[in-house]
Formats: sequence, C-alpha cells, structure tokens
Amino acid sequence: MLQILTGFGFLSGMSYPFRLLGVFKSHSRLLSYIIVPILLNFVIAIFLDVGLFLFGWELTQVLTDTIIQRLDLFLVNLPSWLGGLDYLIVVLGFLLRIIFGILLLVLTGFLLVQFGVILGAPWYGKLSEELEKITTGNVQVIEVGFMGDIWRAILFEIKKLVLIISLGFLLFFLNVLPGFGTLLSPMGGMILTGTILCLDFFDAPLERRRLKFREKLGIIWKSLPASAGFSLVCLFLIAIPFVNLLTIPFCVGGGTLFVCDRILQKGLLPSENQSFIPQ
Repeated sequence: MLQILTGFGFLSGMSYPFRLLGVFKSHSRLLSYIIVPILLNFVIAIFLDVGLFLFGWELTQVLTDTIIQRLDLFLVNLPSWLGGLDYLIVVLGFLLRIIFGILLLVLTGFLLVQFGVILGAPWYGKLSEELEKITTGNVQVIEVGFMGDIWRAILFEIKKLVLIISLGFLLFFLNVLPGFGTLLSPMGGMILTGTILCLDFFDAPLERRRLKFREKLGIIWKSLPASAGFSLVCLFLIAIPFVNLLTIPFCVGGGTLFVCDRILQKGLLPSENQSFIPQ
C-alpha cells in the first residue's frame, strides 16, 4: 500500500534533495562544502542570464511573432463568420510566450548545472564522500590516479555531449512529424534532460566505483520510477532563477543520498562492483 501511495518510489525519489536539510541540521560542518559552489553558481548565472537568457528571450519573441503572423495570414482567407478565431490567436500567442519562457528557464538552469558541477567538482566530491560516510558508514573508492581521474572526467563529458546531440537530432526530426511527433518530441526532450541530470547528480558516488558510462545509464533505468521523481524535482529546482543558485548543491547532495539508499543498499551495482557495496 505504501508503494502505491508513493507512486512505487516516484514520490520518495522527489524527496531526496530536501532530505539534505536534515543532514545539514545534524552535521552543520557539511555546509562549508557548498559555500564555494554557490558563489561559483552566482558568477556563472550572471554570464548565462546576460548572454543566453536575454538573447534567448528576444529569439523566442521573434519566433512567437512569426508563428502568429503566419496564423493571421491563414485566417485572412477564412469565411467572415470565423472571425472569432482572432481571439484564439491572441490566447495562443500568450500561451506560446509562456511555454517558450519556461523552456528557456529550463535550458538556462540546465547549462548552469553543467558548468557549476564541473567547476564545483572538488567541493561537491568532498560533500558526496562525507554524505556516503554518514549514510553507509564508509566510503569506497577505486583508485586510478590523478591523470586517470582527469581522463575519465573528459570522457564522461564527451559521452554526455554525444548522447545529447544524437538524441537531440532524433527528437528534432521527430517533431517534424504531424500529430504524435509534435507530442512525443517535447516528452522525449524532458526524458533526455532528466537522464542527463541524473547522470550529473548521481555521478560522484558512482564515479568513485569507476562505473562505465553505460552502467551509469543502466542504474538510472533500474532505479525507476524513483529516479524519474528525483530528476523531475531537480528539473523544477534548477529552472527557478536565483533560487537555483542554492538548490543545485542540494540536488548534488540529494543524488548521493539517493545512490546510497536505492542503489548501494539494494545491490543495483554491476556484478563486478558488488564488493563495493557497504555491508
């Protein structure tokens, strides 16, 4: 019954970023690991808001106006008794601006995560280690050396980029198809964005165990629907301007708590990594 009420883990997955508040309350020393990342997020956000957001907002206005103009030209050729559709066009223009604005906020927050997680990696990594130690009693690491760490980090970002580009093109062409294509494309975009966010926020504890990129993706799917709930709430938290400067560290920490509870303790690691599950 509890599984049904929580959406078979979906609602529980949504709770993990907020669970960090309880950890900070009992281990206030961990707050020192999010101060520098928050400052970095602030600097990054200034450049993104000034550059991407302002430019993107102007672009969305042009795109919306173009759509409305084409619809107006279409209505000119319709019978006069359909003149009431003009009001529908006004409403549609208003809705399009809201939709494009939300998508722009999500994109800006998504890029903030990508840059913020990379630049704040030393502090986030230490926070993740401390959270794992508190949650499981120890921290497991497979050592590969400094250069190995750098090389794996570069490969991780490249593989994420390949995933985004390849599926992004597929979703773009899917959007061209009338009917289902137009509906499935934004849904696919949300799933892709949520998957990338899970990769970013789950990465610290998984990378310490040196999992392959495909194995990390597999873990996200194995932990559904909880991972879907986690990615959805993170998507919401990173899309809120200014608030996301504070919430991104909570998503990173929440990702570690999620991995400890729902992956390490439940034995969802690949078989060769099972020895790194806390007993």
